[in-house]
Amino acid sequence: MTTKNQPNFALLVHTCDRYQFLYPGFSAFFNKYWDFSIPCTYYFATENLEVNINGFRNIRSGSGQWSDRLAHLLRNEVKEKYVIYFQEDMWLDKPVDATFFKELFKLIESNNWKQVKLTSSDVYQTNPTGYQVEGFTVAQLDNEKSGYLMSHQVTIWDKEYLLNQLPKDEHPWRNERKGTKRLKKLNPEIFQVDYFAENGYQEINLNYNPALRSGYQTISQNSALNDRVLPYINELKQYPLHAAYASELQLHYDDQLTHDGKPKPRKDDIFKRIKNWLKGK
Repeated sequence: MTTKNQPNFALLVHTCDRYQFLYPGFSAFFNKYWDFSIPCTYYFATENLEVNINGFRNIRSGSGQWSDRLAHLLRNEVKEKYVIYFQEDMWLDKPVDATFFKELFKLIESNNWKQVKLTSSDVYQTNPTGYQVEGFTVAQLDNEKSGYLMSHQVTIWDKEYLLNQLPKDEHPWRNERKGTKRLKKLNPEIFQVDYFAENGYQEINLNYNPALRSGYQTISQNSALNDRVLPYINELKQYPLHAAYASELQLHYDDQLTHDGKPKPRKDDIFKRIKNWLKGK
């Protein structure tokens, strides 16, 4: 069971080195909104980079395909039984309630739940379980009617169960697509709670006077910043410590640079590609 000195839960931020430009922003808003009294071990996982992220222990996976890197981390670096999965482009925008997580942890351990999704989506069809946490309904997915049973939004996983969803050499999009098909066949119990409003998405369950929802915005798309980063840039500009970084974010957004500072690849339409092919380009 979870104890203060030996938590049974880990929070893992799974990143790639090419996206290191996003690390300071993730850190700034995670530290603003997260409650570190939540009994977790906090891991910030890079590939080969050594980084210092406030509140986190830096672990490294080495280079490789997405599923192989995550599996290495879970087998060799993360010692806890359960993992809360985050990525570096998920920037918090509302406070996180420690009581919610402490109560949810107890339910997960006592019921041996393997997968609890913490975001809302209209691809999920759910049924109430009878459990509530801080006014939030704990629902169970109807696997036949739901999509994206395997997804990389914020989820609490049993570590060994997650490892079983990570075949070798799968990139993240294939893992979600093929992983969903695999889970459809297995038909496991998958639970869901409307705790995080991802990109402002509304609740999908009937929640009875719940505590304040937390939330985050996914500020990256096709390796570049999207419009959801703008409120964060405006906030960071107000603080001298973050002003230079805010200016860099603004430059990347305005010029649509990738996170490693390169021009965003141009996507010609099909007629342009045919024309170039005919010209031998």
